[in-house]
Amino acid sequence: MTERDDGGARPPISRELLVRLPKAELHCHLDGSVRPETLLDLGEELGVPMPRATADELRDYMRVDDARHLEDYLERFEITLSVMQTEPAIERIAYELAADAAAEGVRYLEARFAPVLNTRRGLDLGAPVDAVLRGFARAEREHDVVARVIVCALRNQPLDLAVAQARLALDYRKHGVVGFDLAGGEAGNPARRFKEAFQIVRDNDMACTCHAGEGFGPESVRDAVHVCGCDRVGHGTRIIEDASLFDYINDRRICVECCLTSNVQTRATSSYETHPFREYFDRGLNVVLNTDNRLMSGTTLVDEYEHAVRRLGFTLDELAVVALNGFQSSFLPYPERRALIHRVESEIAALTGHGAGESPVTAESALLEGPQ
Repeated sequence: MTERDDGGARPPISRELLVRLPKAELHCHLDGSVRPETLLDLGEELGVPMPRATADELRDYMRVDDARHLEDYLERFEITLSVMQTEPAIERIAYELAADAAAEGVRYLEARFAPVLNTRRGLDLGAPVDAVLRGFARAEREHDVVARVIVCALRNQPLDLAVAQARLALDYRKHGVVGFDLAGGEAGNPARRFKEAFQIVRDNDMACTCHAGEGFGPESVRDAVHVCGCDRVGHGTRIIEDASLFDYINDRRICVECCLTSNVQTRATSSYETHPFREYFDRGLNVVLNTDNRLMSGTTLVDEYEHAVRRLGFTLDELAVVALNGFQSSFLPYPERRALIHRVESEIAALTGHGAGESPVTAESALLEGPQ
């Protein structure tokens, strides 16, 4: 049982309650979040063989439980990318991702992908973005979710491709793209090599994030924050190793996009119990929970919240703060972000059993939003 402040008891946190909790997801890869059934359908339609014949077998195959490191984990993406080369396929995958997220109680979703990887069959660089945005627009019409795009560059590719995708993100900034990211294996590929791409988006007032501190040490996070000027850090599992850097990120409320299951799979941490997410939260870091890749990690956002409860001892009030952190740290324009926050705050207060003025998230929200 979980104790209330007034000495009463609150029932254990059920999965149904975690579904009902309004959530935002800020770190989710489109090409890592494809339904197995859709992979089979598209493989047959496009003449691309799949490594397994049934959806259940393919789901098990695509879950990466045998990775030695991040690079092993990333190998499965070649399978999903093999069918993400036409606009109808990409649009379908985007729609299904947003619909699945909505079913998990996700009210706001930022999905990221590298459009250059979707041009192998002749699509121009903008076509995959158009397709994703169409899929998201349909999901917004049919489900209770707002979905936006982050364009990724990749560390293992040349700088000129990163610059091209940075400019692409800017081209779509008024049409549903809200940010820029750098992804891929960190070892041997420092983010500082892509400073020019980040400078382009920052000079044009677009938000950016960066995968850092997952497959490499805190110096990778230093690159992301100090050299590339990122507003958020993807994963950030190893920030804990550098006390000064930790304080810098905490003092400036830089959001850390934590992904419990994938960090265990990539050996960024040895177990859920040893993940620094608990300590990050306890020490006041602005942290959010994410799936990273629903397919390769065999997870949902509800699963990630449940792991925080079962493995790290999070209470419902604490999860409410984590959920609101996600809305607060989104790359949505401020008026849209504020309206969304105001909408979910009352729902969160009702779920946690607090009055409208007593919600555990109210003070944090007021602090971050500023004058009304």
